[in-house]
Amino acid sequence: MTRPSKPTLVTLPPVMEEQIAEFGASLSLERGRSSKTVEAYENDLKQAATFLARLGRTDWRKVSRDDATAWARSLDDRHLAASSSARKLSALRMFARNLVHDGVRPDDFTELLTGPKLRRKLPETLTEKELVKILTATDGADPIGLRDRAMLELFYSSGLRVSELCGLKLQQLDLENGFVRVFGKGSKERIVPVGDTAIRAVQRYLDAGRPHFVRTKKTGSQLFLSNRGVAISRKTAWLMVKTRTKKAGVEKAVKPHLLRHSFATHLLSGGADLRAIQEMLGHADIGTTQIYTAVEEKRLVDHHAKFHPRNQGAEVDADPA
Repeated sequence: MTRPSKPTLVTLPPVMEEQIAEFGASLSLERGRSSKTVEAYENDLKQAATFLARLGRTDWRKVSRDDATAWARSLDDRHLAASSSARKLSALRMFARNLVHDGVRPDDFTELLTGPKLRRKLPETLTEKELVKILTATDGADPIGLRDRAMLELFYSSGLRVSELCGLKLQQLDLENGFVRVFGKGSKERIVPVGDTAIRAVQRYLDAGRPHFVRTKKTGSQLFLSNRGVAISRKTAWLMVKTRTKKAGVEKAVKPHLLRHSFATHLLSGGADLRAIQEMLGHADIGTTQIYTAVEEKRLVDHHAKFHPRNQGAEVDADPA
């Protein structure tokens, strides 16, 4: 029985590798992408370059549309998840457009490239009643109760990411004017409003809760502190949300990000502008925010199916004629 031959090892062509590195630098410096995002793009492009080198392409200027299609087909042959294939092809498309922008190539070799269609999963949200149950169940005059209530109120009031909430510093708060200054992905700054209820909860925590956690030698200007006097971790925040949800009797598996989804969905159902929601969430692309319109549409359809009298199993009246 003949064993299948092993694929020939190919060294990444220096010119292709250099151009990938330049692209990564532009993502980081000019577009403010995180180091993890840049690393993921570079790895995907290096995989593509290695494949293309086996076809004899040692320079991105020599890559054709047929070559790009062959790379896409090779991803199918590897039976990758649709999301993984889509990400790798997206990286190649961005890189190809960058080559055209920089004058390295006159054309985009990925222009006709198609990838797997992704069905976006609608984010789960909490109802307003469920959120009220969680918030009111997190009530107490003890330092931990004050801290947890302030965190949950701020989560829901401003739609912050858990990393943004845990990393907040005192100087980022402006409770008098009702906003918080947030540094999100790629260190991009945005101003997010804080509602009156959240302002009162945070102020109570600052007055009677935070002083209990302060440790002179450890504590800096972090807003939310752990029992050790340092910034509360994302893991602790996750456990807090889980514990408080269970105590409130809410059956859903609630994670911190669910509060962010609920913030956006409830704003939209209340009539808020999608662009304003995008700005508050810190989404770079309006397409990311538009997923919440689908959530709202589904909610309306579900309500119609549940409450409209002609959806209650009533038979259509017979034609009197």
